[in-house]
Amino acid sequence: MTNSDTNRPLSGITILDLSRILAGPWTTQMLADLGADVIKIERPRSGDDTRTWGPPYAKTSSGESSESAYFLGANRGKRSLAIDLKSPEGAQIVRDIAAKADVVVENFKTGDLARYGLDADTMHKVNPGLIYASITGFGHTGPRASQAGYDLLIQGMAGLMSITGNPDDTPGAGPTKVGVAVVDVMTGLHATIGILASIIERGQTGKGRHLDISLFDVCAAGLANQAMNWLVGGQIPKRMGNAHPSISPYQIFPASDGHMILAVGNDSQFIKFCDAAGLPELPEMPEYKTNAARVTNRDVLIDIVSNKLRTQTRTHWLDLLEPLGVPCGPINNVDEVFVDKQAIARGLVTQLPHATLGTVPSVTNPIRMDGQPAMSETGPPVLGQHSKEILEQLLGMDDAKIKSLIENKIIEDINHGR
Repeated sequence: MTNSDTNRPLSGITILDLSRILAGPWTTQMLADLGADVIKIERPRSGDDTRTWGPPYAKTSSGESSESAYFLGANRGKRSLAIDLKSPEGAQIVRDIAAKADVVVENFKTGDLARYGLDADTMHKVNPGLIYASITGFGHTGPRASQAGYDLLIQGMAGLMSITGNPDDTPGAGPTKVGVAVVDVMTGLHATIGILASIIERGQTGKGRHLDISLFDVCAAGLANQAMNWLVGGQIPKRMGNAHPSISPYQIFPASDGHMILAVGNDSQFIKFCDAAGLPELPEMPEYKTNAARVTNRDVLIDIVSNKLRTQTRTHWLDLLEPLGVPCGPINNVDEVFVDKQAIARGLVTQLPHATLGTVPSVTNPIRMDGQPAMSETGPPVLGQHSKEILEQLLGMDDAKIKSLIENKIIEDINHGR
């Protein structure tokens, strides 16, 4: 599926993207992959903060550093309009675009956009059918509404770091963040779901919505079974390293030449593992016969399993257990992920055209539709790459007006001066 395919699910939908960093851009990248025309509003001369978040940076054919890998990872398939929102004329242009758009996505601090007349109430007066999605750290209500929220901060405040990391009194003990900004990514996906639902609803009612999506709410909801362990059982979840609070054996284990994952999810898998590992007596013992018993007696069980797995290499165990349907696997570095035979077969890397880099690699959208990935056909935009194009197409501006905007530093366009 490509942007040129008019049958893509969101073909004909226009997204006005006032977001930056990750949660908002992740939302709009997903919408672009699904076929929407995403107009990314950026500050002249500097653009999205993440354009400079590096190294690493992609390099041009002459070896010059260009866009950051961070920016390239969250902005494919969009068009860039570099415009000064703080100027009255710039803000008016954005309102004019909103009048023709279907969706606005923004992640400014609560109340900031009202200063420019770009808040939800003002935008809905311009376009009652507009779906306006606000992404903030803590939401638009409550005592923390005015606070900024960053992924690391939210992982700590919303409980995720309290259950991530090695247990107390063990080597390397302490709370640990997840190795990717997972709350931003989850927030982007939740915002996308809310937007898609609102598009369907608007088709029935003609009315827009104001979506209030907060990183704090998303992270708390994403605690899933761990949250329910507290709400239902009164158990405060603790850090368990790579173990699982409700399943055993389900963690990393040492083989003779490194570590591997063993993820036994039910009694049948445990029996198969034990038979293959030369421990056929374990499933018959009351202490290990059921998952509940294995969880209760996990400390002794983990010692037994660890001692057995240490006797052979990872390859030995994986080759033995995988054909039996016992969930297991290696712990790959990122470079190993994309050369894995499964990643190659699924085409998890796509090369996309870029205005200054020629082509850039991108991780393929994991959504498959009729066997094809939902994927934009263009790479992330250069700052101001489409300013003139957007103003001509959407607002019917002529060359003289656009030239005046450029000269007065209200917009910039890479093809027509700064």
